[in-house]
Amino acid sequence: MAEPFFLQPYFQEKIWGGTKLHDEFGYTLPTDKTGECWAISAHPHGPSTVANGPYAGQTLIEVWRDHRAVFGNAKGDVFPLLTKILDAEADLSVQVHPDDDYAAKNEHELGKTECWYIIAADPGAELIYGHNAQTKAQLADMIHGADWQGLFRHVPVKAGDFFYVPSGTIHALGKGIMALETQQSSDTTYRLYDYDRVDAKTGQKRALHLQQSIDVTTVPFVAPKLAVTSQQFGTSKVTTFVQAPYFTVYEWQVKGELTLKRQAAPYTLVSVLAGQGELLVDGTSYSLSKGQHLLLPFAVKTWQLKGELQIIASEPGLKA
Repeated sequence: MAEPFFLQPYFQEKIWGGTKLHDEFGYTLPTDKTGECWAISAHPHGPSTVANGPYAGQTLIEVWRDHRAVFGNAKGDVFPLLTKILDAEADLSVQVHPDDDYAAKNEHELGKTECWYIIAADPGAELIYGHNAQTKAQLADMIHGADWQGLFRHVPVKAGDFFYVPSGTIHALGKGIMALETQQSSDTTYRLYDYDRVDAKTGQKRALHLQQSIDVTTVPFVAPKLAVTSQQFGTSKVTTFVQAPYFTVYEWQVKGELTLKRQAAPYTLVSVLAGQGELLVDGTSYSLSKGQHLLLPFAVKTWQLKGELQIIASEPGLKA
C-alpha cells in the first residue's frame, strides 16, 4: 500500500481537560472536559480509525492484526506506539509508569516510556519531572508522609521544549500546558498524588497507587541527557529529539520543500501541529493541514513535503 493513511482520533474525557483541543485544532469534542486526543492509537481503550484508502473504516487495531505487511511484517501482538495530544486545563495527577516486565506481570500490557513535545504553555507554567529521594526507603517515607513539596521536582516550561520520560520517572504536566505525547501503547498509570480531587462520576477521590508507585519508581532520579541534533535542508529543517529503545521522535519544519527517505524503521507516524501544505507520495498529492494525523506504511519509502508545516513524527525503536 504505497500511500499514507489518515487517522480519525479518539477523544478521552479527563477531569483536568478543557476545550483547547477545539480552540487550537478545530476538533469536535465530545465533552467540555476532553483532555486527550488519542491521535494515532491501536490501544483498546481508544483506537483511532482509518479515514481513507482500502482500510477506511477499520481501526488501527484491525489493520495491525489483519494486514501486518502494511507495517513491514513487524513483530508483536500489539501496535507498539501511541500518539496523543494532551490539553491540561488543570494540573494532571502526579504519576509514574512501570517498565515492560512489571507491567506484563501485574497489568498484562506493555510498560510505558513516553516523551513530550510542548506545543503551548501559559506564562509561568511548569511540570513535575523527577524527585528528590535518594533511596527507596526515603521515597516510601516521603510518599507515606505526604511530603510532596520535598519530593517533587518542578521545571518551568515553554513552547518548543522536549522531555523524555522513561518508565520509572515521577512526572505530571501542569496547568496551562498542551503537549504532544509519544509513548508505548499502554494505559497503565500509577498515581501518587491527585490534589484530593473528587471524581464527579463516583463522588469519591480518585484512586491512588502508592505501593505500585514505590515499586516502579527509579531511585535516585537522574535526568536523561538528550543528544538533540538538527539538519538543515535548504530552508527546511529536521530535528531529532530522541533516539530511544522504544521510539525515535523528530520535528520536521517545512518551509518550501523537504524530501525525506525512511532508513531502517518499517513505518512512520506523522502529526501536523501547524501550517498547511501537501504530501507527495509516488506522484500523488495529499493535502496536509494543522490537526491531521497519518501513518506512512512500509511501502512508502520516500516522500516530499511542500508548504509551511510543523510536524512531529515518530518511528518505532529496536525494542518496540
